[in-house]
Amino acid sequence: MEKIPVEQYQVDRCDHCKGLFFDAITHERLMDLPGGEAIDTGAKHEENRDEVVRIKCPECHAPMIRMVDHNKPHIWYESCPVCFGIYMDAGEFREQKDRTVVSFVRERFHHQERW
Repeated sequence: MEKIPVEQYQVDRCDHCKGLFFDAITHERLMDLPGGEAIDTGAKHEENRDEVVRIKCPECHAPMIRMVDHNKPHIWYESCPVCFGIYMDAGEFREQKDRTVVSFVRERFHHQERW
């Protein structure tokens, strides 16, 4: 993993696959930072959803849990239940952050319908 500085934050990026590891706070801050997706330089990784992949947290080595982005259910990522780190394959953070005004309004409207 190589350390990538982004303003006052730091992200780990895999030298081989270009996947990203964030602590939870850095992930949230970069989601709000214009241009923060520039750290996600790898080609989008297509994974086999039937394959069970067990990875260990790069920070604390605990087994990570597979998660699904509720706003974009085609994005699967791993989360550490111990240190709350987040690992995303190359291309996933860029895609997660890529939200158009239309999709934002649609998500908010859908959320209000449930209440």
